[in-house]
Amino acid sequence: MERIEVSGIGIDLWRKGSGRPVLFLHPGDGFDPEDAFLDALATTHDVIAPWHPGFGHSDMPDGWLGVDDLAFFYLDLMDQLDLTDVALIGSSFGGWIAAEVAVRGSNRIARLVLIDALGIKVGDRTTRDITDFHFTEPTELEARKWANPDGRQPELMSYDDDALTAVVRSREAFTHFGWKPYMHNPALARWLHRIATPTLVLWGAQDGIVTPDYGRAYAERIPGARFDAVENAGHFPHIEQPEASLELVRGFIDG
Repeated sequence: MERIEVSGIGIDLWRKGSGRPVLFLHPGDGFDPEDAFLDALATTHDVIAPWHPGFGHSDMPDGWLGVDDLAFFYLDLMDQLDLTDVALIGSSFGGWIAAEVAVRGSNRIARLVLIDALGIKVGDRTTRDITDFHFTEPTELEARKWANPDGRQPELMSYDDDALTAVVRSREAFTHFGWKPYMHNPALARWLHRIATPTLVLWGAQDGIVTPDYGRAYAERIPGARFDAVENAGHFPHIEQPEASLELVRGFIDG
């Protein structure tokens, strides 16, 4: 993990491996550098995984209100690091950011992978498309996140102060950027047709946060996008089924 500054904003960034660059945008909960998916991907690629501004121990910029700010930040980051031929991968909240980046367009991005992405409204005004992360009972929330939730709920009381601070700041930032309207941009769905980058929409077949039907609706709005479901996986298939997810992702971004 290293500390870098982009457009005057200090962030923590994990980088490992060599080869074609992969920019990984993490979910609202953050990410684990020991994640088997990222570690395996780094054996063949230059994997760059930043902590979003406001998450973990990264700076929270004054006046930033929405995911569009995060999208423009990552366009700046790719420019500053002079990344080319990038495979942009986003999971959950990070998938929403990745979609916003791709809509804005960048000739630096060669492939886009959205893993159980948030960010759009599919149903009518009375239909909840996205499980409420903040007001769902914790046991029920974990059951919706995972195909097999046993042992998945973090033991926060075992964390040291540094790790606990990162969790609290991430939850605060997740709420700040996604609270209203809840975890989506009402305009995003109608602009997904602007994504010209080859796109894989990867979904956990047992996702109870945003269902596979939501994922298929996402894919249908992106020209030429491919949809794949990972069996025995919930909202985080790259964590729950890292080998199956890696095979699909690596085959797509190198195909």
